[in-house]
Amino acid sequence: MTASRVRRWRHSLRVLLVAVAGPTLVVGALTASPAHAAAADDIRINEVVTTGSVNDSVELYNKGTAAVDISGWILKDDNDSSKYAIASGTTLAPGGFVAFDVHNAFGLGSSDEARLYLADGTTLVDSFSWTQHSAPSWSRCPDGTGAFGSAALTLGAANDCGSGISATAWPGSSSVTTADTKNAFGSDMSGLYQEGSVMWAAQNSGKLWRLVPNGTTAWKADTGNGWTSGKTLRFPSGSGTPDDEGVTLTGAGSAGGVYVSSERNADSSGTSRLSVLKYDVSGTSTTVNASTEWNLTSDLPAVGSNLGLEGITWVPDATLTAAGFKDESTGAAYAPSTYASHTGGVFFVGVEGTGMIYGYVLKDDGTFTRVASISSGMAGVMELQWEPQASRLWVVCDDTCSGQHRTMQINSSGAFATTAIHNRPTGMDNFNNEGFSISGSDACSGGTKPVYWSDDSNDNGHALRRGTITC
Repeated sequence: MTASRVRRWRHSLRVLLVAVAGPTLVVGALTASPAHAAAADDIRINEVVTTGSVNDSVELYNKGTAAVDISGWILKDDNDSSKYAIASGTTLAPGGFVAFDVHNAFGLGSSDEARLYLADGTTLVDSFSWTQHSAPSWSRCPDGTGAFGSAALTLGAANDCGSGISATAWPGSSSVTTADTKNAFGSDMSGLYQEGSVMWAAQNSGKLWRLVPNGTTAWKADTGNGWTSGKTLRFPSGSGTPDDEGVTLTGAGSAGGVYVSSERNADSSGTSRLSVLKYDVSGTSTTVNASTEWNLTSDLPAVGSNLGLEGITWVPDATLTAAGFKDESTGAAYAPSTYASHTGGVFFVGVEGTGMIYGYVLKDDGTFTRVASISSGMAGVMELQWEPQASRLWVVCDDTCSGQHRTMQINSSGAFATTAIHNRPTGMDNFNNEGFSISGSDACSGGTKPVYWSDDSNDNGHALRRGTITC
């Protein structure tokens, strides 16, 4: 794709029409007040998706240094009668991204155009046209200034312009063994989280398991306090069946509650309900109602009801601030003190259908703020695990990506970026692994420590497997 041209403001604040071959970027004649003109020059169409589970979507990016109120601005396709008005109160922070699902207003065809106007509906800010469907996304690289090209879908986050990192062998033993009794748990075992000598496991059928060691290399169900067959999870009302996919704890451990990510209510399986749920697991009842639900559905791009939240992990505030983590909601360094009472950290959730990772401050009153949107660079995210000993985030895909794992760390810009790509151990088949857990540093022996996978398909009658990584 040809590079976009540098745009210069003339004395009349009129931008010359720029057109490039192939997918076409145009900044049309923009005549507005100085304040509107300066603001508009910083807002760019940054990504367009015409096919797939989030088709008919347009992302905007603020390449400037100040927040811009884009309330009432209008998106159109190549038909002037097709209009999508941006909701009142919509502000785009510097360096921020916002994606709009426009399918209720118009569809984006295989040969079409996306155009952005000021609220007057006639002042063109930016536009992009194409002659074939996105595969899966038309994205600018770099964000806000580069040319459009075919890339991974990253709506609401930095475009995936390629990490330049090649996949390498698994950083541990190539050997993998089973870690459960045959057919002990059945199918649908998903997220894992290891808390010392306890393994927490989320099962899609609305169950949470508390597992304890079965010998030195395997796990079994805890038989005390109602955990023998796992505990049934419910939404706060006591009704519904969360399709729980991921599980994590905060720095308070399980005594501070167990947090589960869910993609829908299985009792209404055709509707997305992208939620994080908190459970008090201290009792003996075999059914547990969530004490708090953070329903993130309205804050995230729409996905299929079975393509929602999968992995979840928690990262302490102190770790994030020490690394210079940037808060996308403010465009500045993350400052925990600006948020109401929360868990002392940020929850990161992974979306299966888009491969995106989002960071949220979940406040104790049930409200939330999104502070990060991260492209994993993979087709889907099935599990997230924060490894505190190495200050890195593990991002796991299932058999869709041939069991690939990535690690991410906070870079000099304050954003999570890929640091390594690892193929699955050669001794493990391409299982439908939806869970991954990492032992603590106290489990290191001979330079390695155990890791575990959960196989959603219960292949060969086993839901859990054990491997190693280097310490």
